[in-house]
Amino acid sequence: MAHSDQQIQLEIKNLTKVYEGGVQALTNVSFNVHKGEFLAIIGLSGSGKSTLLRCINRLVDPTAGSVVFNGMSVTGATDEELRLIRRKIGMVFQHFNLVSRSSVLTNVLAGRLGYANPAWSLINRFSDDDIRLAMTQLERVGIADKAGYRADELSGGQQQRVGVARALMQDPEIILADEPVASLDPVLAHSIMQYLEEINKKDGVTVLCSLHFLDLVHRYSDRVIALNNGQMVFDGLPSEIDDIKFKEIYGKDAERVG
Repeated sequence: MAHSDQQIQLEIKNLTKVYEGGVQALTNVSFNVHKGEFLAIIGLSGSGKSTLLRCINRLVDPTAGSVVFNGMSVTGATDEELRLIRRKIGMVFQHFNLVSRSSVLTNVLAGRLGYANPAWSLINRFSDDDIRLAMTQLERVGIADKAGYRADELSGGQQQRVGVARALMQDPEIILADEPVASLDPVLAHSIMQYLEEINKKDGVTVLCSLHFLDLVHRYSDRVIALNNGQMVFDGLPSEIDDIKFKEIYGKDAERVG
């Protein structure tokens, strides 16, 4: 077993999160992620998907348990160590998290400084290399022509492409995508998922993506983790989600659609 361990990029052990007021968002969640996997995280709204992703990069501090990334403890990291770790973990948000009044280019450049640093917008000084790289990422997601537009002038699908380009600016080893297509039309959902798939397959970037729709899970993911009420109820292949497992994940009254 030992020699396959170098393939393990992320180790989640007994992850537990209790929010103020006693809301138990996660209970003893444990799993490993191998380098280059496309892992879907599914479950009803409120099942803990978003909390789980945010615990991985410590946008949310877990109550108990550990997260280890590339052999480094994320949960035990100092502020300085955390900054270095976060550089390698890109994040794509459901509601895009762009600075709406800034230009598309400036939003993408923000990825160079890590998404948790609000000071970048005050400095706004980026090297020519960074600007070239940002334009390359915008070309990759098909919106280089929008570089000078304000972020809030773009459609939802275009804004999410900016979000993907910003995550790519970090040269990430992992991308955490928190319901990246939940606020988009199904047609646009596929276009965003295809970018994530390309980044995963071509660049070898590991993707952890929370999703609502099983058809997207079947189409894009190698492996699925399901949460129900903060507990992990499934870890396996998309094809293994039969009707019984489906009811365990979504509840006995849930109906499959399509």
